[in-house]
Amino acid sequence: MAENGLFPCGAENDSRCSPEFPHDLNIIELKVLNNPALSSLCSDVEVICEYTERLTGQTNDVLADLFVLVRSLNPDVILMPDADTWMPRIQKEAQKHGLAMPFSRNGKYRQMDARSYWSYGRVEHKESALIPDGRILIDTEQSFVYQEGGLDGVLMAARLSGLPPNLASRFTPGTLISSYEVYEAVKQGIAVPFRKSDPEMIRHISRLQAADRGGMMFQPEPGIYENVEEIDFTSMYPSIIVQANLSPETIGHPERAGFLPAALKPLLDLRITTKRLKKTDPRFAGIDSILKWMLVTCFGYTGYKNAKFGRIEVHEGITGRSRDILIRTKDRAEEMGFTVLHGIVDCLWVQGSGIEMLKQKVENEMRILTEIEHFNWIVFLPQADGSGAYNRYYGRLRDGSVKVRGIAARRHDTPKFVRSMQGTMLEVMAGAESIAALKDKKEEIRNIFRETVRRLPASDPKALVINRRISRLTYAHRCLEGAAVQAYRDRGIEIAPGMKIGYIVRDARRYSVDTGWDAAIFDLPYYHTLLEKAWEEIAFAFRTPPLRRNPAKAGIACSP
Repeated sequence: MAENGLFPCGAENDSRCSPEFPHDLNIIELKVLNNPALSSLCSDVEVICEYTERLTGQTNDVLADLFVLVRSLNPDVILMPDADTWMPRIQKEAQKHGLAMPFSRNGKYRQMDARSYWSYGRVEHKESALIPDGRILIDTEQSFVYQEGGLDGVLMAARLSGLPPNLASRFTPGTLISSYEVYEAVKQGIAVPFRKSDPEMIRHISRLQAADRGGMMFQPEPGIYENVEEIDFTSMYPSIIVQANLSPETIGHPERAGFLPAALKPLLDLRITTKRLKKTDPRFAGIDSILKWMLVTCFGYTGYKNAKFGRIEVHEGITGRSRDILIRTKDRAEEMGFTVLHGIVDCLWVQGSGIEMLKQKVENEMRILTEIEHFNWIVFLPQADGSGAYNRYYGRLRDGSVKVRGIAARRHDTPKFVRSMQGTMLEVMAGAESIAALKDKKEEIRNIFRETVRRLPASDPKALVINRRISRLTYAHRCLEGAAVQAYRDRGIEIAPGMKIGYIVRDARRYSVDTGWDAAIFDLPYYHTLLEKAWEEIAFAFRTPPLRRNPAKAGIACSP
């Protein structure tokens, strides 16, 4: 396809990197309402199109009716939660009852095996999948690409990567950007090795120490600050690759035209366009999100030894230039009278006036576009030792929304009951446009905490489920996660490293837990402690006096 200028989801004379690609696809949503972890039966199904049809009864009757409905609707796209879990089961039941599955338009299906794998320092798990020919089947519950970008994001990922949308929806952004780069290389007639053998060059330890240092960070002073500006570089790392002509073949030969800069520039230009368009048209938000993730992982892959276009020296060159850019931006801000409060790799938080002038000066000098966000107030939280946390903060933006990072409301393992409490508190705090107005809400916020604690003993156990991604199946020491793994096994549920499991703590001291659907009681003191921790993150804003001029301390962070 690359050699002939063809790509999925594109019409004749269509531009592959165009943000506009109208389509007229017939879309239905299919939901199996049975619990996929507890039952293989498919006895309660909902089909949503122009109307909603619910099918209940014996599995064979439900499937027969479902198959007739799918044939009559003839969808191009089927959106289905847990599709990759249910489809093999549906196929098995269909064969058992002599029914022909209609999901493939030619009767053929592609089988993908389940696997666990390491990605960015943690174990992930991919379910097996049964992929139909002639139709797009998206697992809306498990597809990261769909959750981030919606259907338009999946279609854009397919156009760019050269992969069918069924595969694009199931692969990671790293696989998508790698496929995009291979497509570009083949299109240009560049040979791509099936397995790369390109070892790191031998270097003196002093040179290695100087080069391999990751991204720059400035540690904040914990506290609450008023009228703070965040200056954020747009796709900093990809921009550095393009500007500095960084590519494996340009190491030691900067005069050569690098492949990576040439391949990534259209993607970077498209990202800049969609980021601008989404401000006035939400249709482009999903596409922009997918482009962001692809560009983020293109940097990570430069340091991955098996990446076809990766080389650690390129990775180090990118982070080295990013550190220089952040330090120079800090210097320019301070020259203009700003106080730098915090910095993380590609963004700074500053106090002062004339932010538009700073933005223009930084863009002219660094040649990278930036975006400005104004915080009416922002809270930088402390670490356990009292020093400032790099990635735990929340604050009110000019438009009245609250931006949060690293606190309970943001973390995936926080129980719904706890997250709801903190979310309600942040909604109340969002009504305060200044620190003085925020202080007036202290008692209202405290009452939310008191009321939540009062309701805890009578709360629904299902709202207290803790969701974790397990990294292993055996544990050397007793722990809640290990107990949860055993609870799943006792239920007869097969699990694998990288899978997400949900459990409720019945007795924390005895490491006793129940699966999310079995729990009837829970450890009241344990969950009270979780509420207190979430409350402390909010209460910190009311205990600390406003801070205005506390320069951040510099530090080096490991690259993600």
